[in-house]
Order: sequence, then C-alpha cells, then structure tokens
Amino acid sequence: MADERLEVELRHHLGRIDLDVRFSVGRETLALIGASGAGKSSVLLAIAGLLRPDHGRIVGAERPLFDAEKRVDLPPEERRVGLVFQHGALFPYLSVAQNVAFGLHPRARSKRERSERVGEIQERFAIAELANSRPDRISGGERQRVALARAVATSPHELLLDEPLSALDAVTKSRVAAELSRTLADLRLPTILVSHDLGDVAGLADRVAVMDEGRIVQSGTTAELLRSPASGFVAAFVGTNFFSGVATRAGGVTEVTLDSGVVVASAAAAAGPVGVIVQPWDITLHDAMAGAPSAGPPSADSGQNVLTGSVTSVAPRGGTLRVSVASLPPVVAEVSAEAPGVDGLSRGAMVAAVWLNAATMLVPDDAAAPTE
Repeated sequence: MADERLEVELRHHLGRIDLDVRFSVGRETLALIGASGAGKSSVLLAIAGLLRPDHGRIVGAERPLFDAEKRVDLPPEERRVGLVFQHGALFPYLSVAQNVAFGLHPRARSKRERSERVGEIQERFAIAELANSRPDRISGGERQRVALARAVATSPHELLLDEPLSALDAVTKSRVAAELSRTLADLRLPTILVSHDLGDVAGLADRVAVMDEGRIVQSGTTAELLRSPASGFVAAFVGTNFFSGVATRAGGVTEVTLDSGVVVASAAAAAGPVGVIVQPWDITLHDAMAGAPSAGPPSADSGQNVLTGSVTSVAPRGGTLRVSVASLPPVVAEVSAEAPGVDGLSRGAMVAAVWLNAATMLVPDDAAAPTE
C-alpha cells in the first residue's frame, strides 16, 4: 500500500513576499493559519497544480506531482487532489446532483454507475434532498457540504480546504464545523485546512502551522501553540498574551520589567531577558470602579498582577467571551459568559485585569523571535 503522506517543499516569489515552506502531512488534518497575504492559499494552489512554484517539489502518495529540478508538473486533473474554495465555487447553472457528478473521477463510467456514485456521495453528506436544487436556492452551510461532496467525488489522495468556514454565520459555522470534523475523521486523508482564525480550526486540525510573510514560524498542536507561542506574533495570532521583558529576582518573586515599562510578577525563577506568557483564561476581570484590586508594583505579598484599562471589544466564542482590554500593555481575557458581572463588559467600560503570579509563565528570550 502506497504511503499516503503528502510532502511539500516550495519556494516561490509572490511579489510582496517570498513563499518558502517545507512540511509533510500524513493521514491527518494540518491547519495553515495566518493573516491575509501570508501565502496560505498560494500553498494550496501550488499543491492543486493551479500555481507553478519557482523551486521545490510536491509528492503525494509516493507520486511526484511537481519537481522543478526534474521538470515534473502534473496538470490539475491528473493530481487527484480535492480542492474546496472559500465560497464553494459551485456551478450556479447546475443542480446539486450535477455539481457532485462533475467531480467524479474521469475514468470511464456507465450512466448507471455515475448515478449510483452520485447518490452514495449525496447520502454521505446529507444533501440527497437537495439533488435538484440550484446553489442559489440552498443555505451557506448546504453549499459548503455540496462543495466538499464534489471534492470527495474525485476520489482524491489529498484534500485541500481554503477557508471553509469563514463565509458562514456563527450558528451555521458551529454546525458545519461539527459535520466537517466527523467527515475528516471518516476520510482519513492527508488534509490541509487554511484559515485566518485559530478558533475556526482548533477542533478540526490535528496540527496547526502558523504562517507569516510566506514562512511557517511555528507548528504544533493547538494546545502547544497556546501554551508556548514561539513569538509575540504567534501569541497575538492564537490569542495568547505575550510580552518581552527583563527578569530579576526580588523578595521571593521574579519581577519582569516589560518593554512597555510596566512590571509584572511571576512565581517562576528567571533572570535576564525573557518572554512572558499569560493565558487569557487565567485572567479575571473586575469593575475598576467598584473596589477591584488596585494596580501597582507586584509583590510576594499580593501574589497577583493587576492591569487596568478600558474594554475595546467583547467577542462571544461558544460559552465564553473574549474580552480585549486597552491596558498597558493590552491584554485579552477569556471569561465564562455566565460569570458574575459580565453584563457590564461593554465597550468602553473600565476594568481591572487580574491574574496570579503563578499564572505568569516565563520562557527564554530566544522564544521571542520567530523560528523556522
């Protein structure tokens, strides 16, 4: 049995950035996340054969799809790669059944075989009742299922999903994500999922790779990225608080003078340049006008850090709220939507962000710089 692993090594000049990535994907889902223009979608296009890289090689299921040195460049229709675009890219003038049938692998099939195969796929993706509908007559979530069904109809060796959830509203997104998670677990294909939001892929991906300016700056599980971001960029992108500073031991605690000049305390021992990580869920928020803990220099006696500032945004995420606070430095807290006092967490409200010294994690200064 052929190795199902997808091996990718690409270098390509994109104009504003130079794409330079190397990774492999087995029977799993790898999420490529990053800001717009980081090169994520270009990686997918190169794998699918819709963009010819300047240098590198792509191997899928032990079959060379592209090799610049050996001048191998299979056309898209010969690569057996399933690609789902952000908005589905369905043919508007074809019915759901016809869209799925278009994706059938182009080997000889009788009319009966094609009909049976389309029926099987429609049942699998729960779109059989939509068979005669046009794409403009079905919901966003249904269109996404149809697009995925059409991609799977090609009997792909690899599956590529470009922002499959970004065009959906919050309610539909949650439902489609659950369906997609089950589908990917069932297919067990090398899958690459592109997104600009870790929250969209956290429950879908086995591994996550963060891209910045055409390069992968850190990869690992979602938990690893949240626990130990390799840079301020990664921390900000995955939603973890990360600061740089200089640590000194004082009075039984480690005091860290941040680049902003603010001092925070940690129970961990360290000295010299460090990176500071504070997880959003370790921060509690208090009304700064109602007797909240006073902000001030950290100490062994207080056992906690306090920063005050105004709320700049409140974003619901499942049963929690992501609250951004314009303190110095700015922080993001994640609090339960059922927690006391959350009703007052509106934009402009003054709050105190509080966390224990024990929740201030310190990492070596070399973790504050992006890594290859």
